Amino acid sequence: MSEIVLNGITWGHSRGITPLLAAGQRYSELNPNVTINWKKRTLQEFADFPLEKLVNDYDLLIIDHPWVGCAAATNSVLPLDEYLPAAYLQNQSANTVGESHPSYYYDKHQWALAIDAATPAASYRADLLQQNGVSVPDTWDELIALAKTGKVAIPAIPIDILMNFYMFCIAHGETPFQQTSHVVNKETGVQALQSMRELYSLIDKKLFASNPIGVAELMSSTNDYWYCPFAYCYTNYSRVGYAKYLLTYANLVHFGKNRLRSTIGGTGLAVSSYTKHKKEAVDFAAWICSEDCQRTFYMQHGGQPGHLAAWTNNMANLLTNSFFHAVLPVMKNGYMRPRYNGYLHFQDHAGDPVQQYLLNGGNPETVLKEIDRIYHHSLKGEKMSLSI
Repeated sequence: MSEIVLNGITWGHSRGITPLLAAGQRYSELNPNVTINWKKRTLQEFADFPLEKLVNDYDLLIIDHPWVGCAAATNSVLPLDEYLPAAYLQNQSANTVGESHPSYYYDKHQWALAIDAATPAASYRADLLQQNGVSVPDTWDELIALAKTGKVAIPAIPIDILMNFYMFCIAHGETPFQQTSHVVNKETGVQALQSMRELYSLIDKKLFASNPIGVAELMSSTNDYWYCPFAYCYTNYSRVGYAKYLLTYANLVHFGKNRLRSTIGGTGLAVSSYTKHKKEAVDFAAWICSEDCQRTFYMQHGGQPGHLAAWTNNMANLLTNSFFHAVLPVMKNGYMRPRYNGYLHFQDHAGDPVQQYLLNGGNPETVLKEIDRIYHHSLKGEKMSLSI
């Protein structure tokens, strides 16, 4: 029997590549005629590399849910609901981690399976807080007080700042993107920006060049920072042996009467419409995203599963310093970004003016006007890139 080779593209962190390599090896052992090769790229390369080239060269693609609007417009990946049994998809839907599974459903089709689930959550060094007699912040005021000591780290590159801008708009009472005329009304937007500046003005300026991985690496390799109030979570840093120091994850702080509601991330596994091996590619996707694989093999090899069975599994929590138990309430409360074809243009650019305001101050109304200008351009649907 001739060998079938499936090529996959993913992102270059242990959470993104290690479980896929292990799963590809095991799948080939179970199906000797199939070989699965995975290539890793940086997050920036994902954003910059042409979509047309990716779907032509790769059978399996790890994608971000805001891309599904483009997928629906271009039919560049398979509508998996036409290839997978209804009972399988019902299991995925019933066991979604927050909005992870439905985030890949758009225009009446399921464009990817939620292989990975994530959202900004709090993390901290339990040893350092204990040594210094400091409690884990539970309120906004407690967070501000700790930030004034210089021991708080937040990833503050534009994309992460933008995701947190959505969070603070919700905290001030308005969900973004409810109108085509503006992202959020002026009063809410100004309040959100001012709240963010209150906190971001207290952190080290070098963090404005750090993404969530960079902050997690800093916190798990040095004693410089004790607490991070919100950053996309990485179970790897809560596993003994992965980094020098262990991170503990927790819920977000209360802002007024309610806890902050973060913007979900995670990744989905899609199958290229141009693959020559649709049956095998879909079968692998179904296997690796299945309940049995997600709660055992995938999780055990460093994955952060998109299936709820892994998050509620006692062994999974034992291996990860209770990461899944701690973050699950944050996931369930998470906000799902827009997914219209063109949104990625907004996501690529709208964080820049917000970052400049947090760094340098200025007129928040000017920032909102620039955000709305980018939003109106994005509604034309001109941006087609892959983001993660």
